[in-house]
Amino acid sequence: MSHPPKAPAPSRPCRWQLAAGLALVLFAALAALLAEQSWAPFGFERDADDWSAAHRPSAARTVAVVITSLGSGAVPYLLALAAGAVALLGLAAPRPPRRAVVLLLAPVLWLLLGQLLRAGLMQLFARPRPPRPDWATDASGFSFPSGHSFTSAVCAGLLALSVARARPAAARAATAIAVVFAAAVGLSRIYLGVHWPLDVLGGWLLATAWLALGTAAARGVARASRSAQ
Repeated sequence: MSHPPKAPAPSRPCRWQLAAGLALVLFAALAALLAEQSWAPFGFERDADDWSAAHRPSAARTVAVVITSLGSGAVPYLLALAAGAVALLGLAAPRPPRRAVVLLLAPVLWLLLGQLLRAGLMQLFARPRPPRPDWATDASGFSFPSGHSFTSAVCAGLLALSVARARPAAARAATAIAVVFAAAVGLSRIYLGVHWPLDVLGGWLLATAWLALGTAAARGVARASRSAQ
């Protein structure tokens, strides 16, 4: 007696999907909390801004400006391109030229898509920045989520993930460097008076969700490609 073939078991969400979901929930909760506050700063945020303005000697300000510059401009895209290069070099077998180009540029494209999402959310929420007299560097646009915090975390995370995949022994070091890099850029935005602390936290949460979502999507594409072979 033959038995009917079993239906394939439903796929479970991977840890990256779960991480993306958790980070998005936390980001949404933070945004809702700020909206309930009419996007005004909390007392501890005002205190952080006041402390930064009162403890900003010239040398410290110069260092902070240099650090904060790493979270915008060409640097994040060069780091994302480096992530693609590491992923390409880490392949066991060479890819056809077209697929190699896609793999090389995928992290840059993912960063660009994330920037569009972040910019749209920033315009939607329209949270005002700290008072302009407290600024120690130039800034534009609204405040939440912090663009520098998001960008630095995403580009550093993309590079760390590529290094971890290509050389698992270097995963811890790459992760630690990425965390320090993203933390330094984010905290510099508070110290320079152009973001409230929760703006930076929001940028980090959104970046975490975006990185996890991208990793889950990349692994799904890789599995589908192997199945098709």
